[in-house]
Amino acid sequence: MRALLAAFAVCAIAVAAAVWLLPGDGSRASSAGRVILGSYPSSALRGTEHYAVYLPRGYDTGADRYPVIYALHGLPSDAGGYRQMDIAAWGSDAQAAGRPAIVVAPQGARAGDTDPEWHDWGPGRDWETAVAEELVARIDRAYRTIADRRGRALIGVSAGGYGASIIGVRHRDAYSVVQSWSGYFHPTNPAGDGPLDLGSPEAESAASVHSYVHDAARARAAGGPTIDFGFYVGDADPHFLPENEQLHRDLLAAGVPHTYAVYPGAHTRAFWAEHEEEWIGTAARELERAH
Repeated sequence: MRALLAAFAVCAIAVAAAVWLLPGDGSRASSAGRVILGSYPSSALRGTEHYAVYLPRGYDTGADRYPVIYALHGLPSDAGGYRQMDIAAWGSDAQAAGRPAIVVAPQGARAGDTDPEWHDWGPGRDWETAVAEELVARIDRAYRTIADRRGRALIGVSAGGYGASIIGVRHRDAYSVVQSWSGYFHPTNPAGDGPLDLGSPEAESAASVHSYVHDAARARAAGGPTIDFGFYVGDADPHFLPENEQLHRDLLAAGVPHTYAVYPGAHTRAFWAEHEEEWIGTAARELERAH
């Protein structure tokens, strides 16, 4: 994780979904579409990278190309954390907002590497590269996507919110919408109560979103690609409320447009589910329409 913050623009609204298991084939479906499990050989990870893909209603019978919402899970996690992301519900929210989308949840951890923070650590542990470069290329080849930043969003929950923020701003040519739900903005230890030691002050600064707020302002002033950036946190979040408040202040001071919200609640799945429909709908409406 390092960063180069792009210009951020604004976010806001939507609707919800139902999910059930399909027997026998390992896929899941909702009234709006279906979920498929996939994988690819990853050079960045020197192993197999797994993912889940939600295909919207009508995908199998039509010819449209669709925007893609990438969903990053929290950490620490086992190898199956990506399957806990309710991407069928996210897809139904996008559908209800009038913007059907493909939704992809990549694997962000594995045995022996349970808290990599979506970071490039070196050969065989380059999680950022796996997500931002390899996965995007894989999904664009395998599915009818809008293969352009205007058709891609990157959204994460908790540690996934950090991953989405730092990957999104480092790869602003790949994504036009970035959201963090109860995330943080520098790498943290597995308990979430302190910074992660990256080995040097330079590495730690490079992995902090705060370090690049002024780059965001400069990029926006220069007319570079903008990112619709939004983030929220609970007022009873045990660890991450202060840092969310600080990033909000930093962005305001630098004149960087963004959406920020503090809601009643803590750091729980129920809290994120309560706001999912609004924030997925917002993201979907900012993306290029299926066509």
